[in-house]
Amino acid sequence: MNVTRRLLFESKALQIGLFETRPTSDACGDVEWQTSNAVVLPFRGVFSKHDAPGRYVIGTPSHAVFIAADTPYRLSFPGAVGDRALIFRFGEDLAPEQLRRRGGASLAPHGLLPSNAILLRDLLRTRLQKGEADRFESEAFGLDLLNMSLSAMGGRDIALRDSAHARRVNAVARVKEAVALAPARKWSVAELGRIANLSPFHLCRVFRQIAGTSVYDYVLRERLAHALDAVLDGDDITAIALDAGFASHSHFTARFKSFFNCTPVAFRRLTTAERAAQSRKIMTARRSLSAVD
Repeated sequence: MNVTRRLLFESKALQIGLFETRPTSDACGDVEWQTSNAVVLPFRGVFSKHDAPGRYVIGTPSHAVFIAADTPYRLSFPGAVGDRALIFRFGEDLAPEQLRRRGGASLAPHGLLPSNAILLRDLLRTRLQKGEADRFESEAFGLDLLNMSLSAMGGRDIALRDSAHARRVNAVARVKEAVALAPARKWSVAELGRIANLSPFHLCRVFRQIAGTSVYDYVLRERLAHALDAVLDGDDITAIALDAGFASHSHFTARFKSFFNCTPVAFRRLTTAERAAQSRKIMTARRSLSAVD
């Protein structure tokens, strides 16, 4: 069996790797163990994970498969088609509510991914393989995707008491305040987690629950909001991009277009003085609403 492994991203909270195998038969392989919890997200091919005689689950590009740390298993590859997958490795301290409270073994061994998770998986994989994703994007998207995968396997939160919900709202508010004060800063998920007094994993989950968007997208929106005046005032686009915290002119333009549905240059060209004033009002209102959410 020809096996290729490649590390795509690593932080204290999360490791993302690329796994590819070309089997010569569909027979079960040797017994294996993982030293840390892992979620496998196939994006091509198929594999079977056997954890007991006669008991197995199938991993396909529409599934997430959970492998608990220090638990023996064997793999087979039906039809000897092979498999390519992203592998997320993480410790039990990353998701204590889902793995400590429930116990890793009580999670379903696999789950069907929602469509947005499938899209995020391929977006993240492509950007990591091309080296286009910065560390903040890689970790934020990776933790979001891990959250979605664990949820698909039954790792959902129990209902929160009012006091617990209030603490989460306050934690998100602290992050919003910090980002608003310095949107161009090279933030990391860990740093924002410390501000919220949450682990990186829980920050990504809680932020999406409370704010309705990912922490990464929120930071991008704030950067775009703060950069809008400079775009409308005719400043150099590359300088605007770097000052706003984007890696390049192209990165800024792509994000700007996805948010405003046009490029910065086109926006500047088409926007009259009246529309410019209205655009500023819209972005000011968005910032104000975000601050009180």
